[in-house]
Amino acid sequence: MKKHIVLLLIAAAVLALGGCAKKSGGAETQAQLVYWTMWNEAEPQGQVIARAAEAFTAETGIKVDINFNGRDIRKTLQPALDAGEAIDLFDEDIERVANTWGNYLLPLDSYVSQTYSTTGGRPFDQVVNKTLLDLARQLGGGSIKNIPYQPMAYLTLYNKDLFDQAGISSVPKTWDEFLEVCAKLKAIGVAGITVDDAYMACLFGYTIDRIAGLDAALAMVANNDFSGPQVLRFGQIWEEMAREGYIIPSAAANVWPAGQIQDFAPGKAAMYLNGTWLPNEIKGNAPNMRWGAFAWPAIDPAGNGINANNFGAQSFGINKNSKYPEEAFRFIVWMTTGEWDNILAQESLGIPMANDSKWPDALAEAKAVVDATTKRLPWAVGMEDKAEINAKIKENFAKLIMGDLDARQFAAAMAR
Repeated sequence: MKKHIVLLLIAAAVLALGGCAKKSGGAETQAQLVYWTMWNEAEPQGQVIARAAEAFTAETGIKVDINFNGRDIRKTLQPALDAGEAIDLFDEDIERVANTWGNYLLPLDSYVSQTYSTTGGRPFDQVVNKTLLDLARQLGGGSIKNIPYQPMAYLTLYNKDLFDQAGISSVPKTWDEFLEVCAKLKAIGVAGITVDDAYMACLFGYTIDRIAGLDAALAMVANNDFSGPQVLRFGQIWEEMAREGYIIPSAAANVWPAGQIQDFAPGKAAMYLNGTWLPNEIKGNAPNMRWGAFAWPAIDPAGNGINANNFGAQSFGINKNSKYPEEAFRFIVWMTTGEWDNILAQESLGIPMANDSKWPDALAEAKAVVDATTKRLPWAVGMEDKAEINAKIKENFAKLIMGDLDARQFAAAMAR
């Protein structure tokens, strides 16, 4: 009988270690994670993370102290890490975490191969999005150093009700089909597409990719050389779009978020080349929107087709100096699999990370685009990598839409 009691006490002590960490000298202390996040407390993501942290503490005994930095984390995290401030984990864009703060990241390869309470008896790396995990490994130079969550993709979002009203029964896959869609929308008094200043470089980059391909687009940026024929071709395409009234005239002067709120949400324009975060951003302005999505159409044979798209994610990184790396990874698993991965996706209208989690209805068509993507484009196809190039695109594209420049004048202005 005494032997059984001793065994039970040992088992209880082992279970209790889930929320404890060893101090020097053998004493135990309750683990308390310090987590810096890119979200604000009032955002859907911030609200879900706060609730998930409370549930995690109740389940494991591991406390999570959340520092809601918002987008200021891009300015505040580096000085804090440099100063040796106690930060166990943090999150931000997958590429920014890997590239900007990579020197502080703990390699996580041994952690991703283990099973956890929410992975159904399977290793973590077998239950989450393999494409994004492979991207993390690539960014980490062959080692997984940050864990993606809140995945995103950049594609053409559209208003399904307006497509139905215009008699459009299928989404366009080529530019000729895209022009036909725009013509049908114009016939019911709706502009085909809008854009904000924040996404003009993305529109330019995607179109150049479809005209000449990724390598040509990246070479333009690397050499700061916009004198090629693809730039004139771009000008001709969008000169026609403006002349025909297929792009809403207000797009030329739109300062984010004017296009998505004033043009797209009320149904003045039916399409917007944007990210899968858009349904969440304007759900208050368009609560009854029926969302559709398709890949930016193919244009010329030299360019990429609809299987090439930008995708990525936010991501978690664990500070290599953390005293509680195992506990920090358990929280990451908590957020990226099981109940809280589902809740985060549904309440933020975002893409889940786990393979068996449900995509929100607003992104049902976006899932098909993501699943069919075989080639990853970088953000804005590189056109935002240099501030001066981004500024030049926005200035001259706005003039092209307004009719202040024709296609040849646009190409000449871009070549200067």
